[in-house]
Amino acid sequence: MGLGDKIGNKAQEMKGKAKETAGDATDNQKLEAEGAADQAAAKAKQAGEHVKDAAKDVTGN
Repeated sequence: MGLGDKIGNKAQEMKGKAKETAGDATDNQKLEAEGAADQAAAKAKQAGEHVKDAAKDVTGN
């Protein structure tokens, strides 16, 4: 996983957390759900990149 990908995924995760927190604080369920979805998407991307990295380690490519 490239550094840019890691930074982008982490930024998306942090943005999602901020949305979720803001939604919770303002009792805005839509914003809270969007934040949770952003976090889940970022974590899924991170997991996919970890699988790619592990495959590269195994194959040496």
